[in-house]
Amino acid sequence: MPPAILGPYTRTILTAAIIAAALGFSFTYARLSVYTELMPFFEWMETTWFGYVGKTWGAAFATIQAGHLIGLAVLGGCVIVSDGRLLGVLLTDVPHRKVIDRADRVFFWALITLLATGVFMACGVAMKIYYLPVYWYKMLALGAGILFHYYVRRPLVAHEIESINPIILKMTAIASILVWFLVAATGRWIGFSG
Repeated sequence: MPPAILGPYTRTILTAAIIAAALGFSFTYARLSVYTELMPFFEWMETTWFGYVGKTWGAAFATIQAGHLIGLAVLGGCVIVSDGRLLGVLLTDVPHRKVIDRADRVFFWALITLLATGVFMACGVAMKIYYLPVYWYKMLALGAGILFHYYVRRPLVAHEIESINPIILKMTAIASILVWFLVAATGRWIGFSG
């Protein structure tokens, strides 16, 4: 098999480049044209069945929001347990592989829950979040978190943990905790901004 052009860290370098490009794009004037082109989509979101239910049935919105928060708590718990094990501070008597594999399975379903409930909630308040800059930062952080988890962290820990440099493991665990904390913090900031 031919070696990758970017060496052994191809996925890491490409993920970092995508995140850097998205972050750079978010601070340029080019985003304004993309931003204005998305307005009809957000207007359409409010006219969907999800938008109608989210706007008119407060109890339905609150129930879905509770599911969203539970999904976020479960996802955060998976990140803390899995990365805490990589840092060597949690569940030190349980093998790495067992903790990482089980946490990753639950992480996947928590992420699906977050995305599904997030779409419903976004439809109910589409025009409100369209004008909130913090919403766009949350979407950037969420995209970065998903890319980091599936293209950097997961491939790294798929190898034998003992064969990986401990400093790389600890840096990856800390980065994972920070990126998911950023997702949670920006999500909470949306609640304070409206």
